[in-house]
Amino acid sequence: MQERTAVVDGIPMRWLEQGEGSAVVFVHGIPTSAELWRHVIPRVGNGRRLAWEMPGYGASIPAGRDRDISVARQADYLNAWLDHLGIERAVLVGHDLGGGVVQNLAVHHRDRAAGMVLTNAIGYDSWPVPPVKAMQRAAPVLRWFPDAVVYPQFAALLRLGHDNAQLARESVGEHWRHYVTHGAAQALARQAGALDVHDTLAVADRLPELDLPARVVWGTADGFQKVEYGRRFARDLGATLQRIEGGRHFTPEDHPEPIAAAVDELLARSA
Repeated sequence: MQERTAVVDGIPMRWLEQGEGSAVVFVHGIPTSAELWRHVIPRVGNGRRLAWEMPGYGASIPAGRDRDISVARQADYLNAWLDHLGIERAVLVGHDLGGGVVQNLAVHHRDRAAGMVLTNAIGYDSWPVPPVKAMQRAAPVLRWFPDAVVYPQFAALLRLGHDNAQLARESVGEHWRHYVTHGAAQALARQAGALDVHDTLAVADRLPELDLPARVVWGTADGFQKVEYGRRFARDLGATLQRIEGGRHFTPEDHPEPIAAAVDELLARSA
């Protein structure tokens, strides 16, 4: 994968890219980065695969300072980035907050979406989850915490969301390096403070109207985004729910194969 950057409407944006052809755009969540998709992208058989990094996250943490980084606003940034790259339509793939971002983009810019894959995504009233609510409550003091205090909680949160211990350790290293580089406590406080459940509630009633090819892939043991929400997405999007039995929250890292297979199906349909 190649790392690419561009300034879009005055915002520095970063993404990882591999391949050519029909576009597939992957969007991560909290507290991860574009690297969340590092095991999925190589398993997708074809297409131009782009893992977009939300401003305010990952190596793009500095771009979130003094800027609205809510889920709804991230959809606007994503739309502007697609314009910048000249991508008219793409299969949209979202995990966690990224699922809320692609829902917003598909609802407000339906022609952009050639299809949608949601995996353990936020939606409806499923979020913010308790650890994030705790960060929101602690935000006024959290931003002053040293990295040495923040790291154990960060690592514990990621471990809780993995069912593969080896990949959990890898995940902590991949994503923490961005936080420790750019100020972990301040970044997490900004991220948590920007989250508002109304960003998905506002589009929930319009999901059944999208009429687009969709796949829902869900880790059934996710303690953050319960499988009941996966069933609801499948019903509203007219999709089948593919269950990952025993899978927890970070499915793109622990279980990349079924996600890649879902993307391949939608690419074949849009060809």
